Amino acid sequence: MRVLFLCTQNAARSQMAEALCGWLTDGQVEAHSAGTRPTRPHPMAIRVLGELGIDWNQAQAKSLDRYQGQTFDWVITLCDDAAEACPVFPGAVERAHWPFPDPSAVVGSEEQQLATFRFVRDALREQLSDWLDTVAPGLRVRE
Repeated sequence: MRVLFLCTQNAARSQMAEALCGWLTDGQVEAHSAGTRPTRPHPMAIRVLGELGIDWNQAQAKSLDRYQGQTFDWVITLCDDAAEACPVFPGAVERAHWPFPDPSAVVGSEEQQLATFRFVRDALREQLSDWLDTVAPGLRVRE
């Protein structure tokens, strides 16, 4: 199964979804991510993934253009901007929209920001686990 996670900047939510999907399935699901206006992976996203033992230090933000012409079993948008910018993705068999708050938009202390990144990471992990149980019930998913 191939899945593409889309967000605006491909900096936090979609990066975490890509990393978590691969980690949860031990690579049994081919996960990718992209942004409609990519910037760079957010250091706090990399940090909170590292807390789970996921080394995401070499990650790069990718443009949606990189995946044009490719086929995916699922394309999942994680923010309203991406959902509006890509109402149709020609290579998608199935589409889903999971609106998550942008953790990089939080203003506050480093601990407040990290708490938000952890919250979004954990919410994505739970959403992914539930989704994988539904779309691939025989797939072994990490607890």
